[in-house]
Amino acid sequence: MTVPTTRMERATWLADEGGLDAALDGHEFAEPLRLPLTEALVLGLLRQGVSKYLVIFGHGSTELGETLRVYEAAGLVRCYQFRNEVEMSHAGTALRLIYDEPCAVVTSIGPGALQAMAGSLAAASNGVGIYHLYGDETTHGEGYNMQQIPRPEQGLFGRLTAAMGGSYTLYAPGAVRDALRKGAATVFHPTKAGPFFLNLPLNVQPAEVVVRLDALPTRPSFSPLAPVDDALVDRAAALISSCPRVAVKAGGGSLGAARQLRRFAEAAGAAVVLSPGTTGVLPDDHPQNMHVGGTKGSISGNFAMREAELAIVVGSRAVCQSDCSGIGWPSARQVININADAGDVQHYNRTLALQGDAAAILEMLLHRLAPIGAEKAEWLATCKSRKAEWQSFKRERFDAGPLHDDVWQRTVLTQPQAIRAADRFANRIGAIKLFDAGDVQANGFQIVEDDSPGQSVTESGASYMGFAVSALLSGAIADEGRYAIAFTGDGSFMMNPQILIDGVAHGVHGTILLLDNRRMAAISGLQCAQYDAEFCTNDSVEVDYVRMASSVTGVLAVSGGHDQDSLETALGRAHAHPGLSFVHVPVFYGPDPLGGMGAYGDWNVGNWCEAVQQRYSETLI
Repeated sequence: MTVPTTRMERATWLADEGGLDAALDGHEFAEPLRLPLTEALVLGLLRQGVSKYLVIFGHGSTELGETLRVYEAAGLVRCYQFRNEVEMSHAGTALRLIYDEPCAVVTSIGPGALQAMAGSLAAASNGVGIYHLYGDETTHGEGYNMQQIPRPEQGLFGRLTAAMGGSYTLYAPGAVRDALRKGAATVFHPTKAGPFFLNLPLNVQPAEVVVRLDALPTRPSFSPLAPVDDALVDRAAALISSCPRVAVKAGGGSLGAARQLRRFAEAAGAAVVLSPGTTGVLPDDHPQNMHVGGTKGSISGNFAMREAELAIVVGSRAVCQSDCSGIGWPSARQVININADAGDVQHYNRTLALQGDAAAILEMLLHRLAPIGAEKAEWLATCKSRKAEWQSFKRERFDAGPLHDDVWQRTVLTQPQAIRAADRFANRIGAIKLFDAGDVQANGFQIVEDDSPGQSVTESGASYMGFAVSALLSGAIADEGRYAIAFTGDGSFMMNPQILIDGVAHGVHGTILLLDNRRMAAISGLQCAQYDAEFCTNDSVEVDYVRMASSVTGVLAVSGGHDQDSLETALGRAHAHPGLSFVHVPVFYGPDPLGGMGAYGDWNVGNWCEAVQQRYSETLI
């Protein structure tokens, strides 16, 4: 088989063959090819199913850009230009998190790469696999490169990226297969996926490499694992059956096992406590759904955690906000931990560890459980009463009506009222709800009424301000994108306002719902709770966000008004618009308890640390 000799001819030929995989299936490629490194890299990523590139080109990525130009012209890849590297990183993370489409983020050397790497914290914290391709300093040592880290040492940027995830610097073109193999192991890892950083020295990118196309590493596949020791599973089932007060903590690893978790909880007589990112793993109105538990938590969720004698932790890393900095289970005498990661599964003391796939292990357990007895039934009845108390608490806030706000100098909706109205609107039309960090996020996971995983996406791993608005772009990039509403605050929105331009450029159909209280309310509230004073967390500058958004051609920007009817009308207008919409809602901030949802757990921060750490030292598990 004779392969064309130029980059453009090869790309055209591959397109005519139906793509790289089709060409490899239809021809013998016994002879290696001599290719520019960047072309070998793009072909290698195609072998792994990566054909979408989110790009901000600079002098450190022009060679890669040329290969992508040629391959896009042939219809083999697609590039999406962005205006901010953090926004771009978030969009790529959301594309994989929501739609399971792998992609690559491309920047130049230096500042752009540092920005993209900062954004990669969201991928690293949420176990999302994504490629990051950065320009890097040359290998010849001819002098400082513009924008390199200005120190006379080797591999400085590689050391930075290695602290954030998998990392490889392609000093030699011949290492491209090894780089791709290690990249695939990180990006497609079955339990701890994350960003993989491929640093490309400027002078190595155009260098030629000899490679067999059929030897380029493909996307790996992994089978679910479960314990082979039946005696261990029998012990766990006996412990569950014998304990009257059992609570399950559903972490992120439970999202893919929602059906099995429900059947298990019902068979075990267990209350189910959600994490911020797992709303919908059990239907909202299910009597055993105690809602979120943790530092912010809820009346019912934190009650179940406090009173449970046996904690069953499913797919959780035990983040501080999720288990109250280690003191959220004061009554627990034993833990059954179900987790595929060998480190996370042993996080708690007095743990019976069941390492492996959550769905498989829950299925194994539920067939071994004894029928629910009177004590378990009493436990569930008590939990149900606390669930009713939480629902009554929420209704009181939803029905209170607008409150007078000192900043807005009029009555406005509270944030809970606005979130609830938008949540119900989103559920009615089947929209994805994206929650930005801060008070919007904290109130959001307390309020949403989700019945299945994926209805709400809250980036709670890194709690990165600006993630939700940037994530709207994933719907435009995905093969089958969906309408989404990004719930954001004024602080989070201003972290990545480039979405207004990029959203129009890439054809986003979605809405930014900006809940404006002229401050970072989550931190203002925390300061007041700890020190009875807020400091440097409010905003004295008035901004007309509707005019700001309206200045971008293609954006429909409207006011959401000051009551729920006006907000629902605005959301309907936004949904009807074929492109990006923007709805601004002034919301209440103040000490009135009807203006917020409250906090029910503990946290090892500020002047609470001494008390929390003392209690942690006394905790059995």
